[in-house]
Amino acid sequence: MERITMESETIRLSDLTGKNIVNLYDGTRLGVIYEPNLSFDADTGRIEVLYLGGRNGFTGMWSEKNSLQIPWHCVHKIGQEVVIVDLGHSPMRFKKNLF
Repeated sequence: MERITMESETIRLSDLTGKNIVNLYDGTRLGVIYEPNLSFDADTGRIEVLYLGGRNGFTGMWSEKNSLQIPWHCVHKIGQEVVIVDLGHSPMRFKKNLF
């Protein structure tokens, strides 16, 4: 099972399911994580992108139409109920295919 480490705490990728995504810049709620997947750099093994699958059935990371892609460096904090990201003042370019 895939695990993510944030500030010396380890969580399962499946633990992201059901968490709200909030933009740090303006407090905008961008949606809910339904089918999380990760993209890794092949050379370093570091996480590059967090893919959030849509709600419309079997989409996962293979369907761009129903997914949100967040660069990993934009993820600031993973809390009990919320994932805080900093997408600046223009999160719509990340959100456009969410619903």
